[in-house]
Amino acid sequence: MENDLSVPTNSCQEEDLLTRLELAKDWIRDAGNFLKENLTEPLEITEKTRYDDLVTNFDHEVQKMIVKNILHHFPSDKILAEEDNEKLSFDKQIPHLWILDPIDGTTNFIVQKDNFAIMVAYYEFGVGKFGLILNVTQDKLYWCDSHKAFCNQRELEPKFSPLRHSLLGVNSYMYRANIGGVLDLSRQTLGVRILGSAGISYGQLLEGKILGYFSNLQPWDYAAGSIIAEKLGYITLTLSGEKPKFIDREKVFTIPKMLLPEIQKYIKN
Repeated sequence: MENDLSVPTNSCQEEDLLTRLELAKDWIRDAGNFLKENLTEPLEITEKTRYDDLVTNFDHEVQKMIVKNILHHFPSDKILAEEDNEKLSFDKQIPHLWILDPIDGTTNFIVQKDNFAIMVAYYEFGVGKFGLILNVTQDKLYWCDSHKAFCNQRELEPKFSPLRHSLLGVNSYMYRANIGGVLDLSRQTLGVRILGSAGISYGQLLEGKILGYFSNLQPWDYAAGSIIAEKLGYITLTLSGEKPKFIDREKVFTIPKMLLPEIQKYIKN
């Protein structure tokens, strides 16, 4: 699934796309300020699928805030959000689709009060148009326009090092169990970093602090990051080398496209 910002037939014109991007920046900043203002407030914590799959009242509040803003300005747009009771399926026929993760790294939010992010991605007919990742406590907003990627107002540049001089961001279980050959690949590098948040990991990737990111993710975990990373020359694929299907959880990785042949020597489906 290509993240191409060219405007296809029947899509928004560039001016409308930029309007959506600027509005989304305001919405995600407002949501981040809301979380910072409430970091010390008591939490209502609920288990979803198991004891370490948690959701808080603030996950729901942030989602409501952003969804309300989207539907106020664009009432016919569709939204795929993590905390929906009924999941909307990703469909290339949807003209305007927002993908939202209100708090990525909820466990970090609960325990550390740090290392969590808000993520928003926007698609037209299955094509990623822009993504935003807000590292809330560090006040870093990663985003892209039609051609470039930014952290706040600073343009980001590709920072690729050889494998042997690099670190990888990984999912802890995939690393321990060598799922996909991640442990084998890590032995060709300086080591791994496990951050507990896709959004924070993508931020590290975009700034060149890690060379690649490997994890078992839902669509809202990789949608924004994959769009922004593509502007810097990265590619996002499944372990089998296919583009993610945006259906349920998938084992995916984002790496520099130029290093794909080398890295695929160690990746096992």
